[in-house]
Amino acid sequence: MAEPETPKVDPNPVAPKPAASAQDATKYVGTPAVGTSKAAASAGVAGTAPSTEVDRRRRRFVWTMVTGFLMAWFLAFFRFFLPRTLFEPNSVFKIGYPSEFALGVDTKFQQKYRIWVDRTPDRLFVIYARCTHLGCTPDWKPSENKFKCPCHGSGYDSEGINFEGPAPRPMDRAHIELAPDGQVLVDTSKLYSWPKGQPSKFNDPGAFLTGV
Repeated sequence: MAEPETPKVDPNPVAPKPAASAQDATKYVGTPAVGTSKAAASAGVAGTAPSTEVDRRRRRFVWTMVTGFLMAWFLAFFRFFLPRTLFEPNSVFKIGYPSEFALGVDTKFQQKYRIWVDRTPDRLFVIYARCTHLGCTPDWKPSENKFKCPCHGSGYDSEGINFEGPAPRPMDRAHIELAPDGQVLVDTSKLYSWPKGQPSKFNDPGAFLTGV
């Protein structure tokens, strides 16, 4: 009777490989989204964290915009309570000595004070350069010896008396007097007029100078 064989034992046994888990079997495909670093790390992929410098710049930009808006709103609110003051040029001023003005119309103060200085053989007076139609500033036409309004064609002679166009009356004259230093002092806040159909104010004291 044969003897039973003794089983052979491998001197270098190999441990069996463990079964792959479901987590190991899952492969992460694509690039992880920003803010999913924990999910990416659990899947074996390095996460991508947002840049701290970028966040800081964004916060600075937002706060700058908010501060600018609040400042603009505050200034507008503050401006609402301030008086709306209109600064106008001084209505009282000196224009020099009477001897500086020759016969005729002198227009050198038209731009600064809106006046013309007019000298005739017997008097010196100042015409306020405003058309009596709608308030435009006429132009002096030396070749035609007249004032002509560029807006609607009103015409005035060398003394500001209307003779053509829609102007209803002559141009006004400003108050004039001699200052203590001998210069001509003009006050455009006080005007002398010649209303249509009414007596003229051009001969009132203060409307002209004589003997100068």
